[in-house]
Amino acid sequence: MPLRIIFMGTPDFAVPTLAALAEAGHEVVAVYTQPPRPGGRRGLDLQKSPVHQAAELLGAPVLTPVDFKDPADRQRFRGFDADVAVVVAYGLLLPEEILSGTRHGCYNGHASLLPRWRGAAPIQRAIMAGDSETGMMVMKMDKGLDTGPVALTKRVAIGEAMTAGELHDRLMHVGASLMKEAMAKLEAGDLTLTPQPEEGVVYAAKITKDETRIDFSKPAREVHNHIRGLSPFPGAWFELVTAGRIERTKVLGSELAEGTGKPGTVLDEALTIACSEGAVRPTRLQRAGGKALPTAEFLRGTPVATGSRIA
Repeated sequence: MPLRIIFMGTPDFAVPTLAALAEAGHEVVAVYTQPPRPGGRRGLDLQKSPVHQAAELLGAPVLTPVDFKDPADRQRFRGFDADVAVVVAYGLLLPEEILSGTRHGCYNGHASLLPRWRGAAPIQRAIMAGDSETGMMVMKMDKGLDTGPVALTKRVAIGEAMTAGELHDRLMHVGASLMKEAMAKLEAGDLTLTPQPEEGVVYAAKITKDETRIDFSKPAREVHNHIRGLSPFPGAWFELVTAGRIERTKVLGSELAEGTGKPGTVLDEALTIACSEGAVRPTRLQRAGGKALPTAEFLRGTPVATGSRIA
């Protein structure tokens, strides 16, 4: 028999999983997502989340509670009489009454190899740390932060030039396939759970604005990992003096390069920049309010002299 599923998710990362479960023939009895937020060009229009829009196309009921403190919201959740809840990047902490509010509990699609990178930003943190691989895991949720037992795992290699955006797009499809497999096993009564090891726990803290500025006093590989780990959002950046004023410039791509010099020094006309060890060369840049451009095209409009310093 197909499962009665409550789906809980918000960003585009979660949409393929919702679609995969529906395509597998499961009954999506309700979709929970974050409430509409101000957006649009002037930030005045309320924008439904990507999961909200996808759920409407499926014809599934959509609920957008701010939290689950209201007993009526918890009762409504249990009233769907669901077999299981599937959670992917929902964005709300779930109280125990929700975690136990279906026959089989809640299963989460998490973008890391747990227990490494528990928390909010596992994709970015894995790249920023220079990890060579990550993956998707289907985990049965408990009251801890990504501490529940693991059902299925799929490992994914992280290329040396891969950005967080590219890894995000790879993992969201891997995660959809893995959750579809997990729910098929759950339906058949053949889903095995394995407790997470106690060793190797690392937390993936939310990315903050004060860590997005590029620090060229670090080794080139760390700078390169920092850049690609924050691309395309929120974007690592440095400051250029353009037409007599300081302008923030995002670096959306980079490559390791040869060269030495005082950290932050521009070494050549291709904008190779010295670090404490080695150098990096930005490959894609974006001025504030402008569009992302290949570095050569960017430099045609904004020349940067060899020997100048990047802050």
